[in-house]
Amino acid sequence: MDSLVFLARAVWLLAIAYFLGAIPTGYLVVKILTGKDVRFIESGRTGATNTFRAAGFPAGLFTAIFDLLKGASTVWLAKFVFPATPWMHILAPLMAILGHNYPIFTVERDENGRLRLWGGAGGAPCAGGALGLWWPSIFIIVPVGWVLWFFVGYASVATMSIPLIIAGIMAVRAWMGQGPWVYALYGLLAEGLILWALRPNIRRLLQGTERVVGLRAWLRKRREQQALASEG
Repeated sequence: MDSLVFLARAVWLLAIAYFLGAIPTGYLVVKILTGKDVRFIESGRTGATNTFRAAGFPAGLFTAIFDLLKGASTVWLAKFVFPATPWMHILAPLMAILGHNYPIFTVERDENGRLRLWGGAGGAPCAGGALGLWWPSIFIIVPVGWVLWFFVGYASVATMSIPLIIAGIMAVRAWMGQGPWVYALYGLLAEGLILWALRPNIRRLLQGTERVVGLRAWLRKRREQQALASEG
Protein backbone atom coordinates (compact mmCIF):
# COMPACT_ATOMS: atom_id res chain seq x y z
CA MET A 1 0.00 0.00 0.00
CA ASP A 2 1.38 3.37 -1.01
CA SER A 3 2.38 5.41 2.04
CA LEU A 4 0.15 8.38 1.15
CA VAL A 5 -2.82 6.12 0.58
CA PHE A 6 -2.09 4.34 3.86
CA LEU A 7 -1.91 7.65 5.71
CA ALA A 8 -5.13 8.93 4.14
CA ARG A 9 -6.98 5.75 5.05
CA ALA A 10 -5.56 5.84 8.59
CA VAL A 11 -6.69 9.44 9.15
CA TRP A 12 -10.10 8.64 7.69
CA LEU A 13 -10.45 5.57 9.91
CA LEU A 14 -9.39 7.32 13.11
CA ALA A 15 -11.73 10.24 12.42
CA ILE A 16 -14.64 7.83 11.96
CA ALA A 17 -13.63 6.03 15.16
CA TYR A 18 -13.66 9.30 17.11
CA PHE A 19 -17.08 10.32 15.82
CA LEU A 20 -18.53 6.86 16.47
CA GLY A 21 -17.20 7.03 20.01
CA ALA A 22 -18.57 10.55 20.38
CA ILE A 23 -22.19 9.49 19.86
CA PRO A 24 -23.62 10.57 23.26
CA THR A 25 -25.79 7.53 23.91
CA GLY A 26 -26.54 8.31 27.54
CA TYR A 27 -27.40 11.92 26.80
CA LEU A 28 -29.83 10.90 24.05
CA VAL A 29 -31.42 8.10 26.09
CA VAL A 30 -32.03 10.29 29.14
CA LYS A 31 -33.31 13.17 27.01
CA ILE A 32 -35.76 10.90 25.15
CA LEU A 33 -37.01 9.05 28.24
CA THR A 34 -37.17 11.87 30.79
CA GLY A 35 -36.60 15.15 28.96
CA LYS A 36 -33.72 15.86 31.36
CA ASP A 37 -30.13 16.77 30.52
CA VAL A 38 -27.87 14.10 32.00
CA ARG A 39 -24.95 16.53 31.91
CA PHE A 40 -26.47 18.31 34.88
CA ILE A 41 -27.49 15.23 36.88
CA GLU A 42 -25.22 13.68 39.53
CA SER A 43 -21.70 13.29 38.03
CA GLY A 44 -22.70 14.92 34.72
CA ARG A 45 -21.21 12.05 32.73
CA THR A 46 -23.03 10.56 29.75
CA GLY A 47 -21.97 6.96 30.37
CA ALA A 48 -24.04 4.00 31.53
CA THR A 49 -23.57 4.54 35.27
CA ASN A 50 -24.91 8.08 35.31
CA THR A 51 -27.62 7.19 32.80
CA PHE A 52 -28.76 4.50 35.23
CA ARG A 53 -28.94 7.10 38.00
CA ALA A 54 -30.86 9.52 35.80
CA ALA A 55 -33.31 7.21 34.01
CA GLY A 56 -33.20 3.74 35.58
CA PHE A 57 -31.72 0.31 34.89
CA PRO A 58 -33.08 -0.32 31.34
CA ALA A 59 -31.69 3.03 30.19
CA GLY A 60 -28.33 2.30 31.76
CA LEU A 61 -28.20 -1.20 30.27
CA PHE A 62 -29.07 0.04 26.78
CA THR A 63 -26.41 2.74 27.06
CA ALA A 64 -23.79 0.23 28.20
CA ILE A 65 -24.53 -2.15 25.32
CA PHE A 66 -24.55 0.60 22.68
CA ASP A 67 -21.34 2.13 24.04
CA LEU A 68 -19.76 -1.34 24.04
CA LEU A 69 -20.68 -1.73 20.39
CA LYS A 70 -19.22 1.69 19.58
CA GLY A 71 -15.80 0.44 20.63
CA ALA A 72 -16.18 -2.97 18.96
CA SER A 73 -17.36 -1.55 15.64
CA THR A 74 -14.24 0.59 15.28
CA VAL A 75 -12.04 -2.51 15.64
CA TRP A 76 -14.10 -4.44 13.11
CA LEU A 77 -13.77 -1.53 10.69
CA ALA A 78 -10.01 -1.30 11.31
CA LYS A 79 -9.58 -5.04 10.70
CA PHE A 80 -11.47 -4.68 7.43
CA VAL A 81 -9.45 -1.70 6.19
CA PHE A 82 -6.07 -2.75 7.67
CA PRO A 83 -6.23 -6.54 8.11
CA ALA A 84 -2.45 -6.89 8.53
CA THR A 85 -1.78 -3.81 10.69
CA PRO A 86 -2.43 -4.59 14.39
CA TRP A 87 -1.47 -1.05 15.40
CA MET A 88 -4.53 0.27 13.60
CA HIS A 89 -6.67 -2.34 15.34
CA ILE A 90 -5.85 -0.75 18.71
CA LEU A 91 -5.66 2.90 17.65
CA ALA A 92 -9.25 2.78 16.38
CA PRO A 93 -10.85 1.81 19.73
CA LEU A 94 -8.55 4.21 21.56
CA MET A 95 -9.98 7.00 19.39
CA ALA A 96 -13.47 5.71 20.19
CA ILE A 97 -12.69 5.97 23.92
CA LEU A 98 -11.37 9.49 23.36
CA GLY A 99 -14.54 10.42 21.49
CA HIS A 100 -16.71 8.87 24.20
CA ASN A 101 -14.93 10.76 26.96
CA TYR A 102 -14.68 14.07 25.07
CA PRO A 103 -17.52 14.14 22.51
CA ILE A 104 -17.76 17.23 20.34
CA PHE A 105 -21.54 16.76 20.18
CA THR A 106 -22.14 17.62 23.86
CA VAL A 107 -19.98 20.70 24.26
CA GLU A 108 -21.55 22.99 26.84
CA ARG A 109 -20.49 25.54 29.42
CA ASP A 110 -20.12 24.33 33.00
CA GLU A 111 -21.13 26.20 36.17
CA ASN A 112 -17.96 28.29 35.88
CA GLY A 113 -18.73 29.35 32.33
CA ARG A 114 -15.97 27.22 30.80
CA LEU A 115 -16.56 25.12 27.70
CA ARG A 116 -16.59 21.43 28.50
CA LEU A 117 -16.91 18.30 26.38
CA TRP A 118 -19.31 16.28 28.53
CA GLY A 119 -18.72 12.56 28.11
CA GLY A 120 -18.26 9.31 29.98
CA ALA A 121 -15.29 7.61 31.59
CA GLY A 122 -14.62 5.13 28.78
CA GLY A 123 -15.26 1.77 30.45
CA ALA A 124 -17.89 0.45 28.03
CA PRO A 125 -16.17 1.42 24.74
CA CYS A 126 -12.90 0.12 26.20
CA ALA A 127 -14.50 -3.28 26.80
CA GLY A 128 -16.02 -3.03 23.33
CA GLY A 129 -12.55 -2.61 21.87
CA ALA A 130 -11.53 -5.88 23.52
CA LEU A 131 -14.66 -7.51 22.10
CA GLY A 132 -13.52 -6.47 18.65
CA LEU A 133 -9.94 -7.65 19.19
CA TRP A 134 -10.95 -11.07 20.57
CA TRP A 135 -14.66 -11.60 21.12
CA PRO A 136 -14.47 -14.27 23.90
CA SER A 137 -12.71 -11.71 26.13
CA ILE A 138 -16.08 -10.14 26.93
CA PHE A 139 -17.04 -13.29 28.86
CA ILE A 140 -14.14 -12.58 31.20
CA ILE A 141 -14.34 -8.79 31.35
CA VAL A 142 -18.05 -8.46 32.19
CA PRO A 143 -18.20 -11.00 35.06
CA VAL A 144 -14.94 -9.83 36.63
CA GLY A 145 -15.96 -6.19 36.24
CA TRP A 146 -19.32 -6.90 37.88
CA VAL A 147 -17.68 -8.72 40.81
CA LEU A 148 -15.38 -5.73 41.36
CA TRP A 149 -18.32 -3.32 41.09
CA PHE A 150 -20.45 -5.27 43.55
CA PHE A 151 -17.91 -6.39 46.14
CA VAL A 152 -15.31 -3.60 46.03
CA GLY A 153 -18.17 -1.13 45.97
CA TYR A 154 -16.83 1.62 43.71
CA ALA A 155 -17.94 2.00 40.08
CA SER A 156 -14.80 4.02 39.34
CA VAL A 157 -12.53 1.21 40.57
CA ALA A 158 -14.38 -1.31 38.39
CA THR A 159 -14.01 1.01 35.39
CA MET A 160 -10.29 1.53 36.02
CA SER A 161 -9.83 -2.24 36.29
CA ILE A 162 -11.30 -3.04 32.87
CA PRO A 163 -8.23 -2.00 30.80
CA LEU A 164 -5.92 -3.95 33.13
CA ILE A 165 -8.07 -7.06 32.72
CA ILE A 166 -7.89 -6.58 28.95
CA ALA A 167 -4.11 -6.12 29.03
CA GLY A 168 -3.79 -9.36 31.01
CA ILE A 169 -6.02 -11.31 28.63
CA MET A 170 -4.21 -10.07 25.53
CA ALA A 171 -0.77 -10.63 27.09
CA VAL A 172 -1.64 -14.25 27.89
CA ARG A 173 -2.89 -14.79 24.34
CA ALA A 174 0.29 -13.22 22.91
CA TRP A 175 2.46 -15.38 25.19
CA MET A 176 0.60 -18.44 23.88
CA GLY A 177 1.20 -17.30 20.30
CA GLN A 178 -2.50 -16.63 19.67
CA GLY A 179 -2.38 -12.88 19.14
CA PRO A 180 -0.02 -9.91 18.65
CA TRP A 181 1.65 -8.31 21.67
CA VAL A 182 0.41 -4.90 20.56
CA TYR A 183 -3.10 -5.96 21.61
CA ALA A 184 -1.87 -6.07 25.21
CA LEU A 185 -0.64 -2.51 24.79
CA TYR A 186 -4.22 -1.52 23.98
CA GLY A 187 -5.23 -2.17 27.58
CA LEU A 188 -2.37 -0.11 28.99
CA LEU A 189 -3.03 2.88 26.72
CA ALA A 190 -6.76 2.70 27.43
CA GLU A 191 -5.95 2.70 31.14
CA GLY A 192 -4.22 6.03 30.71
CA LEU A 193 -7.27 7.56 29.01
CA ILE A 194 -9.62 6.24 31.69
CA LEU A 195 -7.42 7.35 34.58
CA TRP A 196 -7.32 10.85 33.12
CA ALA A 197 -11.11 10.95 32.80
CA LEU A 198 -11.57 9.66 36.36
CA ARG A 199 -9.27 12.17 38.06
CA PRO A 200 -12.12 13.59 40.21
CA ASN A 201 -13.10 10.07 41.29
CA ILE A 202 -9.51 9.21 42.19
CA ARG A 203 -9.33 12.31 44.38
CA ARG A 204 -12.55 11.28 46.12
CA LEU A 205 -11.24 7.74 46.58
CA LEU A 206 -8.12 9.11 48.28
CA GLN A 207 -10.28 11.37 50.45
CA GLY A 208 -12.70 8.57 51.33
CA THR A 209 -15.68 10.42 49.85
CA GLU A 210 -16.28 8.41 46.67
CA ARG A 211 -19.88 7.19 46.15
CA VAL A 212 -20.33 3.54 47.15
CA VAL A 213 -22.33 1.01 45.16
CA GLY A 214 -23.18 -2.66 45.31
CA LEU A 215 -22.63 -4.52 48.56
CA ARG A 216 -21.03 -1.51 50.27
CA ALA A 217 -24.06 0.65 49.49
CA TRP A 218 -26.43 -2.05 50.76
CA LEU A 219 -24.48 -2.49 53.99
CA ARG A 220 -24.33 1.26 54.56
CA LYS A 221 -28.08 1.62 54.01
CA ARG A 222 -28.72 -1.26 56.39
CA ARG A 223 -26.55 0.30 59.10
CA GLU A 224 -28.38 3.60 58.68
CA GLN A 225 -31.75 1.88 58.98
CA GLN A 226 -30.60 0.03 62.10
CA ALA A 227 -29.35 3.29 63.60
CA LEU A 228 -32.69 4.97 62.93
CA ALA A 229 -34.56 2.01 64.40
CA SER A 230 -32.44 2.07 67.56
CA GLU A 231 -33.02 5.81 67.96
CA GLY A 232 -36.74 5.31 67.57
